[in-house]
Amino acid sequence: MLRIAGAAAGAAGIGAAGVTAAAPASAAGGTFAHPGLLHTQADLDRMATEVKAGAEPYKAGFARLTANRHAQSGWKANPQATVYRGSGSPQNYVTLYNDIHAAYQNALRWHITGDTAYADTARDILNAWSAKLTGLAGSADRFLAAGLYGYQFANAAELVRDYDGFELARFQKMMLDVFYPLSEDFLADHNDAYVTNYWTNWDLTAIACVLATGILCDDRAKVERAVEYFKHGEGMGSIKNAIPVVHSDGLAEWAEAGRDQGHALLGVGLMGTICEMAWNQGIDLYGYDDSRFLKGAQYVAKWSMGGDVPFTPFSRKKGAINGWSGTETTSGVAAADPNMVRPIWAMIANHYTKRRGLSASYLTRIAAKAAPEGGGGDYGPNSGGYDQLGFGTLAFTRPKTAGGKTTASPSAAASASPAASSSASAAASGSGAAAGSGSASPSSSASPLGGRSGDLASTGSSGFVAWTAATGVTAVAGGLLLLRRRGQVRRAAGSDGQ
Repeated sequence: MLRIAGAAAGAAGIGAAGVTAAAPASAAGGTFAHPGLLHTQADLDRMATEVKAGAEPYKAGFARLTANRHAQSGWKANPQATVYRGSGSPQNYVTLYNDIHAAYQNALRWHITGDTAYADTARDILNAWSAKLTGLAGSADRFLAAGLYGYQFANAAELVRDYDGFELARFQKMMLDVFYPLSEDFLADHNDAYVTNYWTNWDLTAIACVLATGILCDDRAKVERAVEYFKHGEGMGSIKNAIPVVHSDGLAEWAEAGRDQGHALLGVGLMGTICEMAWNQGIDLYGYDDSRFLKGAQYVAKWSMGGDVPFTPFSRKKGAINGWSGTETTSGVAAADPNMVRPIWAMIANHYTKRRGLSASYLTRIAAKAAPEGGGGDYGPNSGGYDQLGFGTLAFTRPKTAGGKTTASPSAAASASPAASSSASAAASGSGAAAGSGSASPSSSASPLGGRSGDLASTGSSGFVAWTAATGVTAVAGGLLLLRRRGQVRRAAGSDGQ
């Protein structure tokens, strides 16, 4: 049973692979920390204090925010009754993600400046959408819309949940009726495709949406569902399938590194988002399985900066259950462009180096290279430029106390133990310590395949019929991959019925 720390809870310890929290939440009315998605009240107070003092790099990060056209108090919402994403539909999802980023950026700007004009703008955008939106439609890409925009919408709402005039109950209903069902359906059935049909990011968007919805709506069962899938899900987005091989040098392969760099970066950003939202409720996914995410993020950071990384070839089955099927093989790591930048690194680097006091050389270098991070609208006009909320330099830069440790875990006042295992430390520094328990051998099978580059919408079902839209892979001990049809050899169900 997960234990979720409340905002008023006393200090509790979070180790590298487990969590102890002050009080359990209940689905009907448990104790959740609010604000408690990507940002806690302590985070928001830190941003405001440092920006007011003119301290760097907060000042530079705030300048990126104020320069963004979405962060202006004059933004007017354009809500739609139905949002479409995917081929064969009258796609209008651009309107949705632009409004979400405007709401988020205005809400963040309000917390930092205290100017209620920005809070009013964020509130009005969110209220307009919850009053009108009734559905998401389109091809299989509708699952991406539900996941990506669902977790982002929830984060914007969390920042104004107690602000005068915000229709929280109506917004929660929209999340539960429109976004959450598609994400949960995807995790359960993968659009009636083979579980290996859809790439890692499809699962990760759905996990992020389910988790964010659970926290926003104080629903423990949804939070538990997301965490259980992250740890043990059959699809490619669960952590041991997304990061299937841990090498003796302490780095771990990222499955989509065999596909293309853009999607690998998206996946790292999504997994970091999931870990951060969970952390702010006293749940340590950052440290799960001997800090496996640290090892995978270090791998992607090294590769993205032009470093050589190993890759284990693998094959995956594609297609629909009782329909078209085929096999696709990925033989090596994709090419990487050191100039490709996404606003994903500050959050991850600060967690491992400042909260945990680890030396994460590749993360530190790539975060510095990307700083100061911008947000939606700063990384191109297409949907890929809006896949992360961004502004990590402003939001996640953290002080380091004596001994390389910060005082305590976020809003729940739960403190992280900086003492990770020797292999986690090796992954952080890039040294050659042996991998910890549960890791796969370097020679074991991995999991992706090279798709064409571009934003997630254009690559999700490239070259396949509309139902081809999600994939998953199951890793067993030693890294052996089992390609399974729906219903075969299913993992033992947890409390959520998975």
